[in-house]
Amino acid sequence: MPSITEAPAWFLAPIGAVVALFAAILFYKNVMSHTEGDDEMIRIAKAVRDGAGAYLGRQNRIVTMVFVGLLVVLALMAVAGIQQFWTVGGVAVAGILSGLCGFFGMKTATNASARTTAAAKKSLNDGLTVAFRAGAVMGLCVTGFALLDISFWFFLLYVVFGSSFDAGLVDITTITLSFAMGASLQALFARVGGGIYTKAADVGADLVGKVEAGIPEDDARNPATIADNVGDNVGDVAGMGADLYESYYGSVLAAMALAAAASIQLFAPGTEDAAANSLKLVTVAPALAGLGILASVIAIFVVRTKENASLAELLKSLHMGVWFSSLLIVLGSAGLLWWTLDGMQDAGVVWWRLWIAIIA
Repeated sequence: MPSITEAPAWFLAPIGAVVALFAAILFYKNVMSHTEGDDEMIRIAKAVRDGAGAYLGRQNRIVTMVFVGLLVVLALMAVAGIQQFWTVGGVAVAGILSGLCGFFGMKTATNASARTTAAAKKSLNDGLTVAFRAGAVMGLCVTGFALLDISFWFFLLYVVFGSSFDAGLVDITTITLSFAMGASLQALFARVGGGIYTKAADVGADLVGKVEAGIPEDDARNPATIADNVGDNVGDVAGMGADLYESYYGSVLAAMALAAAASIQLFAPGTEDAAANSLKLVTVAPALAGLGILASVIAIFVVRTKENASLAELLKSLHMGVWFSSLLIVLGSAGLLWWTLDGMQDAGVVWWRLWIAIIA
């Protein structure tokens, strides 16, 4: 098996993951440096924060029991020779990281809500900055944890234990693809459980508070209003964080597995060039993901607006960040694909065709 250094683009994945997590910490500290507002804002924000924490703690206790049962089954399958032992550890790590993405996203959101309101009273740009960077924390945690997990397992299986796999990249990518089961299970509980809680609180606010007591749905005197806001955080933030992790994690692993399978047909087996080209093709997906993280972190600093901006101008500032990061990834991916895949035309791998697929 060729050395990992023969596919240097792969190192963009762990580099991007570390940058994402470092940026998430910086943005979280920046959000927390702003004042939370007056006593009433602090009281309401604390009630939502405490409720969200209580729900998530209860849910995680149930999820833990289910995960233990699943890991026992996977371990028994490994003993019976049906499954690889690596799957037990990979599923557990993926599930934990998926849950952490939701937790950090929810923690940031519940801490940022009142701070965004207080910042918007001072400056519209300050309010936008606090809100946008608070949202970026979860996105960066999702991409950072996912790529760090993928980089760790690929390095461990390919570099440290690579000689134990007869089929090489095909076996390794198939094993790592099974790890997504842990992320999927965590996402199922977080998304569905949070959604049920949200809808129950919403119905309570409508039927009990509004219909029976005559209190408006979003009135602070309506007890269900706090529960409704708690549900929004556990379902639309924590649930979405776990869900996004599962989707992102699974898509990168699937792309790697497809590349490994395709390389069997594309490159003549048994030659040194074929092995090196297969490695390059497999590592393109995580490398592109790492490049995307770097582009997104840079684009976050582009998002800003002026005072007294209209809704259209606020949307334009958000679109500016999207277009700027898109421009960076279009240019960066062209260079990355040319650098990694140029010279494989005889095997049917044409770098600019993949580039067109990206920009399309």
